[in-house]
Amino acid sequence: MTALSFEVFPPKSIDAGFRLWDTVQALTPLEPRFFSVTYGAGGSTQDLTHEAAQTLRRSSGLPVAAHLTCVGATRGKVLQTADKFADAGITDIVALRGDPVDGTGFQQVEGGFANSIELVEALADTGRFTIRVGAYPESHADAADTAQNIAWLKAKIDAGASEAITQFFFEAETFLRFRDACVKAGITAPIVPGILPVGNWKTIQRFAAQCGADVPVTLGQGFENAARDGNADLFALAHCTEMCDALRTEGVDALHFYTLNRPDLTREACRALGLIPATAMRNVA
Repeated sequence: MTALSFEVFPPKSIDAGFRLWDTVQALTPLEPRFFSVTYGAGGSTQDLTHEAAQTLRRSSGLPVAAHLTCVGATRGKVLQTADKFADAGITDIVALRGDPVDGTGFQQVEGGFANSIELVEALADTGRFTIRVGAYPESHADAADTAQNIAWLKAKIDAGASEAITQFFFEAETFLRFRDACVKAGITAPIVPGILPVGNWKTIQRFAAQCGADVPVTLGQGFENAARDGNADLFALAHCTEMCDALRTEGVDALHFYTLNRPDLTREACRALGLIPATAMRNVA
């Protein structure tokens, strides 16, 4: 059985809160390994992340992985936040360098962490956390090339991370090439592909431009044609399912879905892939 995990973000309004809890209720029956809760740019949702993670842990009874970044805070402040998570029973952390709110690029604050490797090392030294990190199959904007990007990932694993979750991508081969290159570089920790079901093509194009994910021309044309014909959701489901199936055929045994707090496409993709436990079928019928 392919292991599942789902990413959600903390709500900033009452309506958004309802969407989050509806998402959790819809996806919990799929028996995920964990839910991850994002951390806003510059730590802008720090309190909301902590509150959402705690509530999600209590309501779902499942492990929750809270995001934690280096942006705009001293080492002491970041580790204090980590301790609050641990004290609340949340001992899974997704450790990221992070980006500032204004998009100007990461700047180390005085007394702060210089990068995600230092953050991982400090969290590992506490002995309190299971640590996951980000991975970038199409390289990171700050990496000179793919080789440097992979070397940086290896350094994070060597610093104490036990697993990596990738940025989203649009073709299975993108992840498979990256995975094989990581293995060749000596990375033995699991690398889980991040899957972003396309609920709104224009929004996803913007996300792709921000993170450097390549959009195949034929895929863009397919989404535009499907939208014109009123079949956008069907095309999105077919694309997501086909890509995930190709990954599983190549030995991928875990998938991490970026839900954007909208569970329908994620749930339908899991159903199409046969990843709905028998006990949950009544919830998705």
